[in-house]
Formats: sequence, C-alpha cells, structure tokens
Amino acid sequence: MNNNALVCLVLISLLGGCGGSGAPIAAEPIPPSPPVAALPDEQAEQPSLLDHPGQDPLAGADAQGDGRPAQFALSGYAVQDSAAAAMAAQAPSPDDASVSPAQLAAPAARNLYVASSGADSNPGTSGLPFRSLGRAARAVQPGTKVYVAPGTYSGGFRTTIDGAPGARIAFISTVKWGARIVPPALSPNKTAWDNRASHVDIVGFEIDGSGHQGGVRWSHGIYNGGSFDSIRNNHVHHIAQGKGCSATGGAAIGVDSFYQGINADVIANLVHDIGPAGCRFVQGIYVSTSGRIKNNVVYRVAEGGIHLWHDARNVVISNNTVTASNTGIIVGGGNFYFSKGPNDYTSVYSNIVYDNKMGISEQGKTGLNNSYHNNLVYQNSSYNWRLHNGLQHVGTVSAAPLFVGESRSTVPVLIPRPGSPAIGKASPAFAETTDFEGRPRNQQAGYDIGAYQH
Repeated sequence: MNNNALVCLVLISLLGGCGGSGAPIAAEPIPPSPPVAALPDEQAEQPSLLDHPGQDPLAGADAQGDGRPAQFALSGYAVQDSAAAAMAAQAPSPDDASVSPAQLAAPAARNLYVASSGADSNPGTSGLPFRSLGRAARAVQPGTKVYVAPGTYSGGFRTTIDGAPGARIAFISTVKWGARIVPPALSPNKTAWDNRASHVDIVGFEIDGSGHQGGVRWSHGIYNGGSFDSIRNNHVHHIAQGKGCSATGGAAIGVDSFYQGINADVIANLVHDIGPAGCRFVQGIYVSTSGRIKNNVVYRVAEGGIHLWHDARNVVISNNTVTASNTGIIVGGGNFYFSKGPNDYTSVYSNIVYDNKMGISEQGKTGLNNSYHNNLVYQNSSYNWRLHNGLQHVGTVSAAPLFVGESRSTVPVLIPRPGSPAIGKASPAFAETTDFEGRPRNQQAGYDIGAYQH
C-alpha cells in the first residue's frame, strides 16, 4: 500500500442481532411486511422492508482535450504503473466489476458538471456548472456523465432517469470522497441518495450523516431500487445514528428488489458507524436481489455488516472485510416480494469476518447450492459459522488476520500486515483484478483474503 493512501485512510474522520432493514422509501403507501416465524438461529429474523495517491495520471484533466477546468480533474482513484497494470491484466477474472480512472475520465456523449460554486440556473457546463446533484439528476439522459467537484452538497434527493445498455449514466466525484453529501438544514426524508433508475453508476462520494440539523434523520445512505446499477468507491458513515432503534430499519447501502431491481454491484465502498449499538434492524450493506458485493470494508455496524434478505439469490460476496459489528455476513431469504425463495446459488468467497458477535450465518429460507470458500472467519464471540442444509465451508482460515491496526473505538487500518494468514490464501474465483484501493490482485503474488491485497 502506498504511504499516501495509508495516511488518507488513517486521517479521514470516519467511520452490532439480525433483522431486515426498514420500509421502502416511497411517497405512496407501502403495505406492511407479513409476520415471519422465528428461525432456528440464535436470533430470529424480524419482518421488515428495506426502506424503501502517488502521482495521479489524470491530474489536470484539461489534457483529456475536452476543456475541463482543473476542479473537474479526477484524483484519488486507482494509480497503477505499467508493470502493475500488466500484472492486473493477467488476473483470471472474467466478471471484473471495477472501473479504471481512464474509463471514469473519458468524455461521454454528454457531460454535465456540478460544483459548490455553481448555480442551478446555469446550463451545467464545466464553465457554468450546476450547484446541486438534484438539478443534475433532472438533466441527465442515457450516456451522460455527471462530474462533481470537491465540496459539500445537500442530500435527500432522488435519481429516476434510466441509462441504457452501452449508454450508462454515471455520477462521479472527481476527487474520491471529495464530493461530500450531508443532511440539509431541514431534511425532507430519511435517505441521502435515493436511486430508482437503472444502468446508473454512483462513484466516489462521501455520504456523511453525522451532521443532522433538522427535519427527518437519515436512516439510509444510498438506496438503490434500479437494475444493472453500480455503487462503488463511496464512503458511507454515521447513518441511522442519534435516534432510537426502530423496526423500520436502515442501511448504509441498500440494494432492493421492491421495485423489481436486479443485478446491482456494490464494489470497494467504505462503510462504518451505522445504526445505534444493539439495534437489530440496521445493516451495513443490505441486498435483497441478485448482484455482487466485492472489496468492501465494513465495521461498527449495529447488525449485519453484509445482509442478504427478501428475494436475494445468485449473489457473489467476495473479498470483503467485516469487523466490529453484530453479525459479519448473513445469507438469508424471507418476507419475499416477488419470489418464494430460497436464497440459493449465493457464493461467499475470500472474505475476512473477524471480531464480530456472530460470523457467517444462513437464516430464513436458503438453498442447497450456496457455497463458502477460502474465508477467514475467527473470533466471532457467539459463533463463527451457522449453515443450513448440511452445507460445509471449504478452505477456511481460522486465525487472527493480523491487521496493521485494529480498533473498536477509533479508525482501524484493516490491511493484512506481513505474516498475516490472509496473504495468498484467497481463491481467484470471483476476485476483482484490483483491491479496495485499486491495487492489482494477481496470481504471481497470490490472492489475499479480504478487501486489501498486501
């Protein structure tokens, strides 16, 4: 890991029971979830709805030839020298969901720009940018990229315009975590970013729920109800705090099937300090449909660091690091919206689940074809594993991960240090070509378990 990235991670002011998340966020009435029988697990699932660094090669994006001023230059994303890029290219990962800096920076058919110095009466050009993400969201069309300069922006908005295959809509913070979304003076709803559109990318934002001023407190960071969307490289923290525990629930990142969304990716996000301690209804990453959950770092979550429920099936959960939460990973199905279950064909590979109350748990209605390979699962105080249907985990590492720095009360550095049993023990199956920081994973060095490659 390069020193700049480590310092950035350590210095950023960041960043627990089992249960579903809250009711879908919508203006229209939502029917209540039906009651659910107690599960044979230690804790019963509750009925609910989801509620609804180095030299940056892209610094100075004027070089891209599209006339963008310096405030819209991309920085803070993956930096690879030619040798590292060649090694990453050798990784056998046909389902790579990562986006390179060059792909993010490449001009689209139509570009829009947002800056804290802009105005919503502007046309949204690089010289005359919009002021708010909500205004930009109303101006997009398939194929649009929205570049958002560093600054502070009010949350509580909704994105509803679909992209298309080959013409995705992307919202990109030009500096990773530089565009910071915070509660407005009078918060109108419980969600920072409510995306109902399909073929949409949400990349590189900080969602900070700590500064509630008035109105409705946020219980959801990014809610996604569309299909074929990706939520990646975001920093979501201090959500569903400062309020009591409610069965309406909450989540830092929620990917939902309530609006019949499918196939969403949650990639390389930092999620922490979510929900009041001991509240079983608040999750870190909550998925109720098909998709991929990869390379995420999750800690201090009230209930499930990663939680599958409702219509979830065919989900890949790989190379995540989950610690200091109530339950590490929950693979479950119940309170179905459009299916009868079970949660089946879910693959849980190469994750670190360490120092939670419960480790990896199947709950509710699960199938015979879920698989668990090459995970490091250790020191989860109630139990490390609880699988149904006679399933067995394979290639498990049962030892402390030996992080660079771990803490339940301050900012941990959840990178395996030299000698870690996570090094070289992951499966290449389902692995991204890059890790949480965009560093290459490769066969020559061996794949590491967890979100970071050493």
